[in-house]
Amino acid sequence: MQDAVLAMLAKEPSHGYGLHARLRRSLGPMGEAMNRGQIYVTLARLERAGLAVCERADGLPERPERKVYALTPAGQQRVAAWLADVDWPKSNLAEFHLKLAAAAAARLADPVELVAAQRRELLRRLREAQRAALAEPEGSSAGLLLEGVVLRLQADLRWLDACERAWSEADDGIEGG
Repeated sequence: MQDAVLAMLAKEPSHGYGLHARLRRSLGPMGEAMNRGQIYVTLARLERAGLAVCERADGLPERPERKVYALTPAGQQRVAAWLADVDWPKSNLAEFHLKLAAAAAARLADPVELVAAQRRELLRRLREAQRAALAEPEGSSAGLLLEGVVLRLQADLRWLDACERAWSEADDGIEGG
């Protein structure tokens, strides 16, 4: 969650309510359960870690001072490292989805290129797992585990194909519009 919030701040400084709304829109139905308080806790942690700074900004009459958060140089470096990260498997696919959405929204990276980098890493891991599985004796418990790893990686690759199609169509819509 921290990295996704930082990436959203890379587009522009924002207050917690705006970040919450953008994250919920990015996640669609999966974002409905997102607690607004979680965003404020995350922002406080990012500020303590020196990755974001908070400034007071004029707001509405009923809220004369709003906290607006912006990235620090260290926060910008962390966003760049997060975008380059191809570690897999992800326990939560929503994080990767948020990476794509944040990269596109802030124009930090091309989501299709991020998908391609992730695919290359998964294909490398799939080849390793398949080689290891072939080396195991038939019916061994390690072979069963490796079969599960192979099946998970294949499913993740199919999902990345769907991500690539969706983001390619989104790019086509932007270029054509």
